[in-house]
Amino acid sequence: MPLSLHAAYVPSALQMLGTANHLVDMAEKWCAEHDCGHDEFIGARIFDDMLPWSYQVKCVAEHTQGSIEGVRAGLYSPDLNPPPASFSDLRAKLAGAVEALEALTEEEMEGFIGQPMRFEFKDRGMDFTAEEFLLSFSQPNFYFHCATAYNILRMKGVPVGKMDFMGRVRIAR
Repeated sequence: MPLSLHAAYVPSALQMLGTANHLVDMAEKWCAEHDCGHDEFIGARIFDDMLPWSYQVKCVAEHTQGSIEGVRAGLYSPDLNPPPASFSDLRAKLAGAVEALEALTEEEMEGFIGQPMRFEFKDRGMDFTAEEFLLSFSQPNFYFHCATAYNILRMKGVPVGKMDFMGRVRIAR
């Protein structure tokens, strides 16, 4: 039986949204236990030329919910607005993405297959089909940004491990 686009995309997106939410919880817990300000994490970067931790978390939502919205419109451009500036606002952004993905039906996702899709950023663009965009552009991006958020927490000394990144795996029942 072939794998549906929904099965190939949505469960993994939800898994990484859960991971990102868990990382926000871990950062907030660390701050409470170590009497440090939230800005220590919100603006944290591995290197000066990188976007901050809050942007990395925001992008997990952008490359899940935002990508689906882009597929519906046939065009995706990154949201360049500043990222949420608090743990609660980051959680709200992630929760909105979870809600949007949980509302997706397999029928709607399968209807995307073959539709033209364009990614535009500044003066550059790339053309895809919807499924190519979701699986070869959006999916690697949400993994990248979630892994970067995880790595920033590790760099700051938060005791997160591989299972914190893996999140809720889908085991046989």
